[in-house]
Amino acid sequence: MREMKDSGIEWIGEIPKDWKIGCIKNIIEVLTDYTANGSFADLAKNVHYLNNDGFARLVRLTDLRLDLSNDDGVYVSEKSYNYLAKSSLFGGEILVANVGAYAGLFCEMPQKEGRFTLGPNMFLLRTNKRMIQHYLFYLGQTKCVKEQLAQKAISSAQPKLNKTDLKTVFIVIPSIVEQQHIVDFLTSKCSEIDATAEDIKKEISLLEDYKTSVITEAVTKGLNPDVEMKDSGIEYIGITPIHWNKYRLKYILLERNIRTITGEEMLLSVSQYKGVVPSKDIYNRTMQANSLIGYKIVKKDDLVFNKLNPGLARFGNSEFDGITSPDFSVYIVDDKKCTAKFLQHLLKTYKYVAKIKGDCTGVGDGFARLYSEQLYRFVVSLPPIEELHSIVAYIDSKCSEIDTLIADKKRQLDILADYKKSLIYEYVTGKKEVPVKDF
Repeated sequence: MREMKDSGIEWIGEIPKDWKIGCIKNIIEVLTDYTANGSFADLAKNVHYLNNDGFARLVRLTDLRLDLSNDDGVYVSEKSYNYLAKSSLFGGEILVANVGAYAGLFCEMPQKEGRFTLGPNMFLLRTNKRMIQHYLFYLGQTKCVKEQLAQKAISSAQPKLNKTDLKTVFIVIPSIVEQQHIVDFLTSKCSEIDATAEDIKKEISLLEDYKTSVITEAVTKGLNPDVEMKDSGIEYIGITPIHWNKYRLKYILLERNIRTITGEEMLLSVSQYKGVVPSKDIYNRTMQANSLIGYKIVKKDDLVFNKLNPGLARFGNSEFDGITSPDFSVYIVDDKKCTAKFLQHLLKTYKYVAKIKGDCTGVGDGFARLYSEQLYRFVVSLPPIEELHSIVAYIDSKCSEIDTLIADKKRQLDILADYKKSLIYEYVTGKKEVPVKDF
C-alpha cells in the first residue's frame, strides 16, 4: 500500500506522498470563453445565429449534455465563425458551465466531424504539459472539485463563476505517467459501466413501450381478445368492440368553473408524465403566484386539462381535492358513462394526441390551445360502465407491476451512477492505486 499524506485541503483529504497539490491555474494553457472574442455589442453585430445548417455549429451547454446528437442545433456563418476564432473547438477541450443551475458542470468536447465554436455561458480550457486534459475532465466529476465550485458560485444571487473562481480551485497533480495510467484505467471501467447503463435504459424504454401498448389495447379494444369488432367510421377511433357505444365528449364532460375565495386549498398542477399532482412536486414555491384567490376548484376524480399546448398531453385524472390555475380546464365526468381515469388513458393514446394537436387553435409553441368547445366535439367509444371499471382496474394492476420493474431498473441506474462517481473519485485522488507493475 502506498504511503499517504494530508493534502491540507479539506475537500481532498489524503493523497499519495509523491503527488502534488496545485490550482487549476497551474495546469492550464488556455482559459477563454465566448466573450473573449469581443464586447457584447460587437458580438451582437458580428455573430448571427442560424437555425438551419450553417458553416459551423455553435456548441451550447444543452448540446453537450446531449452529446451533440440533437437535431435542433444552432449554427453560425463563415464570417461569424472567423470572428469567434478565439473559442473555436476541435475536440477534447474541457468545457465548464459558468452560470445558472449547471454552474461548475464539466463536459468534454467530443471528437466530431465538422466545425464547432463555443457558445455563451461556458469556459473553454486546454491544459499545459503538467496535466492530461481527460484527467482534468475526471477531476471535474469529483465531489472535491464540485464542492469548491459550489462554494464559489453561491456568492451571487444567481449561481455564477468567473475565471478567477475556476483558476483558484485546488486539484491533485500526479505525474504525467501516472495520470495516463489512471485515465486508461478509468476510461475502460467507465465504458463498461456506461454500456451496462445503456442496456438498462433500453430495458426501461421497452417496459415503457409495453406499458403504453397495454393501456392502448385495453381502452380501445377491451380485455376480451375474442370479442367481435366493428369499424367506428371515425379515423382516430378505428375499430372497436361491437357492443361499445360512441359519445361526443359534450355528453360526458361538464366544465367545473368554480373559483376559490380563500386560495388556501392545495395547489395542483398538471405534468405530462405525472398527471395531476401537488404543484410543490413540480415547482418550488418561488414560482407560485402571490395570491391564489380566483383559482379553479378541483375535486377528486375530475379531469384537469392544461389547454396550453395540449399536444404535450398535460392532462389527467385528479386524485386530490384542491385548486389549479385559471388557465386550466376542469371537467366533471358523468360517472354513469365513464370515469376521468379511463378518459385520461384514452385521450393519451397516440391517435387522440394527434387529433388534439390537429384541432388546436393557434400555431407554434406558446400559442396552441384547445378550448372546451373544441374538446366537446371529440367522439369516444366506450364500453358499458361495469366493463369500463374492469378495464381501469386491469390497467391499474398491470401498470403497477410494470412501474415496479421500471423503478427497480432506475435504482440499478442510480447504483451504477454512484459507483462510477466513487470509482473516479478514489482513483483521481489517489485513494486507490491502479494495478500496474510500474510507472
